[in-house]
Amino acid sequence: MLQAAGIGTGDEVIVPAYGNSEIAEAVARTGAAPVFADIDPDTYCIDPAHVAACVNERTAAVVPVHRFGRRADVARLRELGAKHGLLVLEHGEAEKPYDQVVQRRAHAAYLSGRLSGVRTPQGHDGHTYQQYVVRVPGNGRPDRDAFARVLRGKGIECSVPVKTPVHRMPAFRRDVALPETERAADETLALPVDGRMSRRQLQRLVANCNALGGLLQPAF
Repeated sequence: MLQAAGIGTGDEVIVPAYGNSEIAEAVARTGAAPVFADIDPDTYCIDPAHVAACVNERTAAVVPVHRFGRRADVARLRELGAKHGLLVLEHGEAEKPYDQVVQRRAHAAYLSGRLSGVRTPQGHDGHTYQQYVVRVPGNGRPDRDAFARVLRGKGIECSVPVKTPVHRMPAFRRDVALPETERAADETLALPVDGRMSRRQLQRLVANCNALGGLLQPAF
């Protein structure tokens, strides 16, 4: 789509650094340069305010990525695109079937009402919980990784959704200030919320997480 729009050498395309390198690689294949914008700390999607700060005469497009079941603020980005003549190309995630989404939302509500010691995701704006991502407070990655290791030792599956932001990867390394991206990469942890989980599994997850939460600094 970028190539079809005539984007290429000399152009810049604003993309999020929080995620994998797929979007930046697609931009680079056109000959354009990816420019990394920071994220909204609640949605983990690209922040329209920071996108606006990144726009210059070479900016040709912006690619918002919907993340974890939350949608990027495409309306604000399209307003920005109309103002500056920018192409806005949405990139989505593979959605779960409707019945799974309903059950995931129910499980997420259960977890959000009972977890302590971690910051639970904001559930408004149609969150479909493709992943249930919490933040482990403390001094960044060491606390989050220790938290994850203990849960895995208890047989609870969890994962770090973004281990290395794209602007830290060798192929796209940039000296750019993206504080929310950095913080999210250091603190986020995806907990299981599969629609097939039983109430007993959810209770066990809550009990193990809350037992660890007391060892960490207070949540946000």
